[in-house]
Amino acid sequence: MKTSKIPHRFYLTEEQMPTQWYNLRADMKEQPDPMLNPATGKPAQVEDLYPVFCKKLAEQEMDASSRYVDIPEEVQEMYKIYRPSPLVRAYQLEKALETPAKIYYKFEGNNTSGSHKLNSAIAQAYYAKEEGLKGLTTETGAGQWGTALSEACAYFDIPLTVYMVKTSYEQKPFRKTIMETFDASVIPSPSMTTNAGKAILQTNPDTGGSLGCAISEAVEKAVTTEGYRYVLGSVLNLVLLHQSIIGLETKKAMEMLGEYPDVVIGCAGGGSNLGGLIAPFMQDKLIGKANPEIIAIEPASCPSFTRGKYAYDFCDTGKITPMAKMYTLGCSFIPSANHAGGLRYHGMSPILSKLYHDGYMMAKSVEQTRVFEAAGLFAKYETILPAPESAHAIRGAIDEALRCKETGEEKTILFGLTGTGYFDMTAYASYRDGTMTDSIPTDDDLQKGFMALPKI
Repeated sequence: MKTSKIPHRFYLTEEQMPTQWYNLRADMKEQPDPMLNPATGKPAQVEDLYPVFCKKLAEQEMDASSRYVDIPEEVQEMYKIYRPSPLVRAYQLEKALETPAKIYYKFEGNNTSGSHKLNSAIAQAYYAKEEGLKGLTTETGAGQWGTALSEACAYFDIPLTVYMVKTSYEQKPFRKTIMETFDASVIPSPSMTTNAGKAILQTNPDTGGSLGCAISEAVEKAVTTEGYRYVLGSVLNLVLLHQSIIGLETKKAMEMLGEYPDVVIGCAGGGSNLGGLIAPFMQDKLIGKANPEIIAIEPASCPSFTRGKYAYDFCDTGKITPMAKMYTLGCSFIPSANHAGGLRYHGMSPILSKLYHDGYMMAKSVEQTRVFEAAGLFAKYETILPAPESAHAIRGAIDEALRCKETGEEKTILFGLTGTGYFDMTAYASYRDGTMTDSIPTDDDLQKGFMALPKI
């Protein structure tokens, strides 16, 4: 039985919090391929993004050279409401698994939004306020991003319209309620409020929607409404920049404890949590300082990394956004409606896609019944009900710890606990009563999306 020399929960002080974000691109040996302007097919310039994004965020999206970016004081002050977040040693889970491995997790759910998404939402709302915008639009899948941005926009007094994937809108009504508590307007997507939504419904009137659909509607609403801009909660370079605070806090805390991870594990949908958690550890890997194993865990129902194509694709179903080189299932891909969590975007962050393509990280896909099995085990021993998204990382960490049990290796495992699952009780109930099933797309299903990829 292990002795508890390291505290169960370890917090940095406010004075020890990072005051700069880390830009992973500055240390990449090769840069991701540039976004392409869909009208010209040529690399997008920062000015091309101004009609969609506020200027400061467009500049951050294109900046591949600034290693560190100062966090504005106003953003730091709001961060201090819920940050620094705890680094937790999972002693009870280790004991239950009878593993020689040490398991740590960075818990990002200790805020009203219930997830890590608030880290970028605050920054994006701040820059919108600084620019004097009249309002923002966005999309949300499972609801964490919409909730976080609603909270941030309320703080900075900015009107917000959220297009929520229809399947999640129907499965998670309380997410809608909490967004409306923060005065956001929430619309199930696809909807009849935009031309993109009307076109999608005309083709498939019974669709449950996708993030690609919701992005198309949110972008259209932004560019056709004076003084509005669009913001996104994952995938983009700028989002990974903001989320680097997760990894920066984690690395500093582990250093103070005399620890360093052998394995870093994160759930992967669009890449915001994963990119934020791994950022400083990937930096060590890129500059040759250390060589941690980095693993992305994605749902088998939306397997962008493990079964996708590394190709240019549109970031939305309506094909109005710039094209990005990424691992993608095709912008028309719509995950099965029985997929209970988020992580349902058709593509993956261009930064993470490039790192994965170049062999700096691994990826695995897991079925959702195994994910919820891991979630239940974690909840019993660590007393936190995890979000389904987070539970993918938990599944990966448990599997790694069990391998250590077989081999006798005393690895140090770190994973990201992105948030809580208290708005996901319908999915938990489905797992508990045995009605949850696994949905894995066939090769033929995926081929339909691949055939529609841009011919570049």
